[in-house]
Amino acid sequence: MYYKFSGITQKLTGSAPTAAYNPQGLRPVVPAESPTMIFASPTKVVSEAGSTAEYLGANRVPDLQKLFQSSEGVPIHLKRGVPDRLLYRTTMALTVGGALYCMVALYIAAQPANK
Repeated sequence: MYYKFSGITQKLTGSAPTAAYNPQGLRPVVPAESPTMIFASPTKVVSEAGSTAEYLGANRVPDLQKLFQSSEGVPIHLKRGVPDRLLYRTTMALTVGGALYCMVALYIAAQPANK
């Protein structure tokens, strides 16, 4: 005898062999028709596109690797100079200011209401 899981009673129930081998309503895959073309123009094959990538800028990766891998005693997030220091100090100021603002808001909220 064959069994399958009943979705209604949440128990095993007796079934026919075809239902037991195709559980939960799954049926064997029937090949579907190929989908229609979406784009009007054909796409490029990889071999037609060429093997090199077109990039207009210079490769700065080796220079940045030398900069970030040097040991100058400066933290990694400050190695690029003034812009990094400005961003770091702005972030710290906003963080401290936000924490102070939260403390003031909590203090005001803790005060009893005036009647």
